[in-house]
This record gives sequence, structure tokens and C-alpha cells, in this order.
Amino acid sequence: MSLEITFLGTGSAYPSPARGASALVLRREGQCWLFDCGEGTQTQLMRSHLRAARITKIFITHLHGDHFFGLPGLLCTLSLQSNPDASKAPVDIYGPLGLRSFLWRSLELSHSQLLFPYTVHELVPTRDQCPPEEFKDFSGLDRGEAAPQGPPGRVLHLDPGEDSYLLVEDEQLVVRAFRLFHRVPSFGFVLEEKPRPGKLNVQKLKDLG
Repeated sequence: MSLEITFLGTGSAYPSPARGASALVLRREGQCWLFDCGEGTQTQLMRSHLRAARITKIFITHLHGDHFFGLPGLLCTLSLQSNPDASKAPVDIYGPLGLRSFLWRSLELSHSQLLFPYTVHELVPTRDQCPPEEFKDFSGLDRGEAAPQGPPGRVLHLDPGEDSYLLVEDEQLVVRAFRLFHRVPSFGFVLEEKPRPGKLNVQKLKDLG
């Protein structure tokens, strides 16, 4: 399995002419996974060797603007570069509780209709992830409203035994989120490659003594 990481932005708080806000891409097996999407991420993608159309998963660490204000614009640009395809798998977006409502409202208010489906999987934070006065309960946002575009995503709770959230698992790797302490609930992401059994040529070993 080949993995390649490209840093699109490493700036903090706001972008600068020479340094974008937080964003990096992991390229894996022809797919691109985007981690954070600060303002200007799509411009940085255009300057890179990567193809934005290959983004299949997006992971947002926390809901501070410099980590996700670029997301609605990026999705709209991807839509402009797409053809309608009802059979296309949705873009999976993972992030803290409240992200689904933000995306839905941003696209609704701007009258943006994407030509591809997206699914938001929300991580439910615990109250000890940030100072008590900063914690906000977003579990009731948009309750009873019409469903956003695309299939409904999962609501992911902490697995106490693993002390993490299971996000993705396939034959090659597992992706988990773990809790970080910050001014607002924040998450880190771990990609763990599964063990790969080796192949042993017994006859060749015997031949070599």
C-alpha cells in the first residue's frame, strides 16, 4: 500500500500569501483523503500536483474556522467540475457534531446544489474535551428539518474500550479518531495499516542452505 502526504496549508488562525490555512492530503491507491479544509484550500489544490476530483473522504479536526471554512467552497468547485451521476458513491465527510448543520445551511443559503452526493458522519464529543464554558451541545441542531442532500451519515460515539471512534475499516487499514483537548472539542486521526502476512519460499531457503 502506497501512501503520500501533501501539505496544502500549515498556517494558524488565518491564511497568508505564502502559507495557507490548515489542510493536508493523503493520497492512497488513487484516492485523495483531505484532512482539514481551511480557507483557500481549493486554490492550494490547483497549485499542487493533486486532482481535487479524486477526493473521496474529508476529515475535519474541529470547528474553528481556519480548519473548515474552505469546505463549502471546495464542494461547490468539485460540483462544477462534475457530471451528474446518480450511481456515484458519496463523498464521506467526518467531523465534530455540528458539521452537518453547517454544511447544509451554507449550501442552502447560497442556493448551491451539488451534482454529487455527500455524507457527513458526526463525532459526538465528550464534555472534558474543552473548557466547560466553551462546550456547546449541538445535538439538537436542525431537528425536524428536511434531510440534507445525500444519504444520512452516522452519529459516532466514543468506544470506551478503545477510547476512540472507529471511522473506516477495509482490508488494508483502520482509521480511528481520538479526542484532543482544545478550546473547542477537537479530534486527531490515526491511520493504522493492518498486518500483512509475508510469503516464504521454503524451497529457495533450502536451496540456499
